[in-house]
Amino acid sequence: MCELFGISSDYPIDESQELNTFRLRGGQTADNPDGWGLAWWDTGKFQLSKEPTPAYQSALFAHLCETMRSRLVISHVRKAKFPPIRAMSNTHPFQRVCCGKEWVFAHNGMVPDIVDMELSSDNPVCRPLGETDSEYAFCHLLGHIAQHFDSLASAAPTAWFENLATASGVVASLGKFNFLMSDGEHLIAYGHDRLHYLERPNAGQPNDPPATVNSALVATEPLDENEGWLTFKPGELRIYRSGRMIGRMMTHAIPPNESSLPMYE
Repeated sequence: MCELFGISSDYPIDESQELNTFRLRGGQTADNPDGWGLAWWDTGKFQLSKEPTPAYQSALFAHLCETMRSRLVISHVRKAKFPPIRAMSNTHPFQRVCCGKEWVFAHNGMVPDIVDMELSSDNPVCRPLGETDSEYAFCHLLGHIAQHFDSLASAAPTAWFENLATASGVVASLGKFNFLMSDGEHLIAYGHDRLHYLERPNAGQPNDPPATVNSALVATEPLDENEGWLTFKPGELRIYRSGRMIGRMMTHAIPPNESSLPMYE
């Protein structure tokens, strides 16, 4: 049921081995044949490539595995269930501008009831372009972020994280909700029931500065036999910046009618 892979680092790094292993999980080593997407931060903005075809067969994805270097990456391979339709508009990651920043989002799981919630909310910030419950959930999160802050630059980080954690708990109450999200600075990872992380100091690449490069990898399933991979606790939200964890919160699934978050105005 879809898989996620994300990277946060303090310097652009080459993770071609892990990324290629993840690519093969798009229809060859795992049953996720219905599309792939890769978003990476490059010279001040996100680059986004995706196709509604099996990742393991994609020459473009294979090429990106070998050539891409970035400090911030979100990738996804899709198992189409809601809806069971291969289409570019249903292929993750999704991308939007909100609160003066560019955001990308990818999801694993199913939360079909979020569609009716969003259709009845008149969310002024984000309307889905495709049909997936994932994109509706993305819009739901962005709507709550925008509702509380005019700009993320002026918002207290703890207030932003707490609000996002609460909104994530609301969506998680509707089914299964694991996601990766980024505003170009942070890698936000929410593990509802199926997510792993690996934190490490990396030896510099051949063309890197001599200092050690710190990085964090997040994936649905461990991508190698490194014993450092750890499992997210159920309902755990982790926030990374430049390869270091700067926030961690535990959430629980909150029924939508019990949420303290107001509806959109």
